[in-house]
Amino acid sequence: MSLITRLHHASVIISEMQPARNFYEGVLGLTPSDKRPVLPYGGVWYEIGANQIHLLQVPNPDAGSKRPEHGGVDRHVALVVDDFDQLMERLDKAGVPYSVSKSGRRALFCRDPDGNAVELIGFDI
Repeated sequence: MSLITRLHHASVIISEMQPARNFYEGVLGLTPSDKRPVLPYGGVWYEIGANQIHLLQVPNPDAGSKRPEHGGVDRHVALVVDDFDQLMERLDKAGVPYSVSKSGRRALFCRDPDGNAVELIGFDI
C-alpha cells in the first residue's frame, strides 16, 4: 500500500527569470502564485489545480549537457490544456518549436528558454 497520495509540485531550474516568465506566463498562460515564501534564490510558483510548478533560479547542475531533441524521451513536466489548437497557435506565434507526441496522442513537446522539456496534452486523462 502506497503512502503517497498525490503529486504536490514539480521544480524546474531556470537561469533567467524574465525569459522563463515570458514562456510560462505569456505563452502557456500560467498565473503566478502568492504562496511562495521568501527564499534565498529567485523563483516563482504557479498553481495548477491542486498541484504546482516551481521555477527555481539556481545554478543548473546539468549546464552544458546534451538534451534529446524530442522532449518525450527527456525528463519533462506534462500539463493538460483545455484548448490544444489555441495553445499551438500561441507556440507558433511565439516562435517556440515543438514536436508531436510519438504515441499518437493529441500531445506535443516543447522546451522553455532553458531547454526544460514540457509536454502539453490536449485531452483529459
